[in-house]
Parts: sequence; C-alpha cells; structure tokens
Amino acid sequence: MTRPGLRERKKRATRAALAEAAVRLAAEHGAENVTVEAISEAAGVSSRTFFNYFDSHDDAFVMIDPEAGERVRRTVREAPAALAPLDVVREALATELANVEEQQEFWNLRAQVFQRSPHLLLRGMGAHMADELQLAEAIAVRLGAAPFLPDGEKSGRRAPCEHVPDTSALGLYPRLLAAVATTAVRVAVEHWCAQKPGVSFPETFRRVFAHLAAGLPEPPDVGPTRHQADG
Repeated sequence: MTRPGLRERKKRATRAALAEAAVRLAAEHGAENVTVEAISEAAGVSSRTFFNYFDSHDDAFVMIDPEAGERVRRTVREAPAALAPLDVVREALATELANVEEQQEFWNLRAQVFQRSPHLLLRGMGAHMADELQLAEAIAVRLGAAPFLPDGEKSGRRAPCEHVPDTSALGLYPRLLAAVATTAVRVAVEHWCAQKPGVSFPETFRRVFAHLAAGLPEPPDVGPTRHQADG
C-alpha cells in the first residue's frame, strides 16, 4: 500500500486530534455539554477548521475516519484475483487496525460516551451499517456481481421496506461476507479489551478470522463447562 503524503498525514492527524479531544471532553462532561468551540480549542485549531473535517458536532464522535472504509474497499476491489475473498477482506481490515493497540484507551472512552448518549450510539450503528453495505458492494464488484460505481453515481434505491437500502443486486454472498467480517472485527476488539495485559490484538484478530476460515467448528479446547450446563 502506498504511504500517504505529508499533507494527507497532517489531515489525518488533525482529524484524529479533534476526535480524541471530543471523546475526552465528553467522557468528562457529557457529550451534550461539549461545544465545537471547546473541542477545537482542546485540539489546538479553530472552529472553522473543525468544520473542514466534520459536518456537525456529533460527527466528531461518530465519523472518526470516514476515509478508512474507502481504503478498505479499494484494497478489496484491487487485490489479486487469485486471493480468496475472505483473505482479501481480512488483510484489508488488518491494515486499517494496525495501530489499534495504541488507541485502546480512546476506544474504551468512546464506548463509555456512547453508553451515556444513546443518540450517538444510534448514529454510530447507522454509520456501521452504511460501512457494511459499502463493503458488500466492493466485494460484489470484486466478484463481478456488480459494476463499480463511485459514491456520487449510486442511485440510492430503496427496497419496499421503508428506510432500508435495496441490496438485491448485490447477491447473498457479498452481503454475508461483509456482515460476518465487520462483526468479527467488533468481537475481536471486545474480546481483546477484556483480556489480561500481554495479549496482542493482532493475535486475537487472527484467531477470530481463523475460526471463520475453518467454518466455525467447535474448538478442541472448549472445557467441560458447556457439557455440564447441557446436562
């Protein structure tokens, strides 16, 4: 993967500083009591600069790195054809999560903020669902099941169910793989955060995807607890 230029790295650093300032202030004072001005001041930028990165106050908590999803999708679309789709998606996600261990405190604080602010949790869920659908589209493009359309050219069709995007053209497999992969990331992060210090996130992430690749058979190291409970 091409290393981003200096300008791009500065933009990412500014966005990250704003998101971190927003989360830390919200963890202390509550998201509803944190202003754009306070977030900007804590990050060392102007309020005008804030709106160069986020459309609204709430986006600073939800849309932390919207370009990450596009990087994942581009990797999925452009990876060598000989690679299995699950392997491609796994490696694309692993690249974006390479620095997650350095951000553990931030993600824990963000989870606390979401728990205290249900409207942010709902927005986060909506953003997650949108990312999942776009990943499914990238997988469908890779498999030749759908043409590649830039975001500005997508029709935004809706299914008969209100507020539900029409995904019928994508096919079952791309939707399932995208859903399973994004859920696997969430489980890997949650499981890793609950472990004792010394367990690496990459190790946990690889274990999760190894289970998926194997077809989720019952692992041999499951203890007798479950069988006792069954009895």
